[in-house]
Amino acid sequence: MMKAAKLIAAVLLLSPYTLQAQEKPAYTRDNVNAVLWQQHSGEYRALAYQAYTLARYRLDEILKVRSAKPRCVIVDIDETVLDNAPFQGHELQKGVSYDQNDWLEWTAKASADTVPGALSFLKYAAKKNVQVFYVTNRLKTEFDATLKNLKALNFPFADEKHLLVKDATSDKEPRRKLIAEKYNIVLLCGDNLNDFSDLFYLKSDTDRSSAVDQARAWFGKRFIVLPNPMYGDWEAPLYDYKKGLTEDEKAGKRIEALKGY
Repeated sequence: MMKAAKLIAAVLLLSPYTLQAQEKPAYTRDNVNAVLWQQHSGEYRALAYQAYTLARYRLDEILKVRSAKPRCVIVDIDETVLDNAPFQGHELQKGVSYDQNDWLEWTAKASADTVPGALSFLKYAAKKNVQVFYVTNRLKTEFDATLKNLKALNFPFADEKHLLVKDATSDKEPRRKLIAEKYNIVLLCGDNLNDFSDLFYLKSDTDRSSAVDQARAWFGKRFIVLPNPMYGDWEAPLYDYKKGLTEDEKAGKRIEALKGY
């Protein structure tokens, strides 16, 4: 009887499901709660709605003042107007944290849903004669599929003029300055500090927390921040801005960065 029990246990340990679970490296579990929170929590939706409700209030206040130039708002795309949490879930199920080919396959589907509140706010802005520019660090090769995704969801100003993808640099400041030549940028919405100002652009000597404190008066007034715990430039300082670290090395750095008491 004891031998039979041991045999059953051995078979279970060698089953495809168990082997698959064992083969997935531990670091892929680091992001599970973040992705689950974004996919399932009411709190995530509440924060997204809150951000865009604040954006609407601010826009109404801004429109009370005359402007010499046509007004516009600038929005990031990923995790600001389009929700890519299904892609993040796919990567974790696959046992990786991020694969560029998987990302390109995902964006080519043009099937991302909207971030809560985004579509309603941008339609409201368009109704108020405020143009919308989509400034993203997606690649030129993703341009057509991105535009298709925005159009399918009926986002306003979803056209070639109003979509600015990554060109020579991931720094969005040159694209913002290009827009500012003809438009009065009244609001910027994003999930990454780089979506708002060059002050936050990721450099090894940038103290982003201090930069936020320096610009604190702009948050909720000109800068509208969307929640995104899944990924972002905030991670780079954890890795001492080093590139090429293995996933296991990154996981170790994350543990080291934890604050306790």
